[in-house]
Amino acid sequence: MKSALVTGGSRGLGRALAAELRRRDWRVVVDARHPSDVPEIIVGDVADPAHRAALAAAGPFDLLVNNASVLGPGLSGLLDYPLDELAHVYAVNALAPLALIQLVRPATVVNISSDAAVEAYEGWGGYGSSKAALDQLTAVLAVEHPDLRIYSFDPGDMNTAMHQEAFPGEDISDRPSPETVVPRLIDLIESDRPSGRYS
Repeated sequence: MKSALVTGGSRGLGRALAAELRRRDWRVVVDARHPSDVPEIIVGDVADPAHRAALAAAGPFDLLVNNASVLGPGLSGLLDYPLDELAHVYAVNALAPLALIQLVRPATVVNISSDAAVEAYEGWGGYGSSKAALDQLTAVLAVEHPDLRIYSFDPGDMNTAMHQEAFPGEDISDRPSPETVVPRLIDLIESDRPSGRYS
């Protein structure tokens, strides 16, 4: 039985992916910041080294999906962005994924990225630059370890709680559900495509 660790697995894309992997007879451990009804959940913050150690100890894992992310303090311009908040966004969105890769060392890694990593959107500087950092970490790891499969995956806009946080008060029901993205992600996981960025 193959084994996967999916961070941010209690809602949105992480939850939908974990459910599909289980349907395909994977053992799936998920991480989340809050208790949930998801099986094999380990509650904590990926920015916490002790929590990361607990996640790694639940392995070994064939697959690591770094899906956990934080948006940051709303859509703040960089000139006024609180630096302690920016440090936390980077800690969750870029440093924690690398730390987990170092601990888990799976054959396949998928780091969930965003179009904000490659496009400059007003107000998205904290989140977008953290995802750009994650993309670059992914690319360098792929060069350094050609024997591994290391991907950045941009799922596009989705109808998720975090996307709603970015657009408070707006109706985002026209965005695709995470479940519609999962088949493309599964296809990438099960493929023999070279390491790189996919969307």
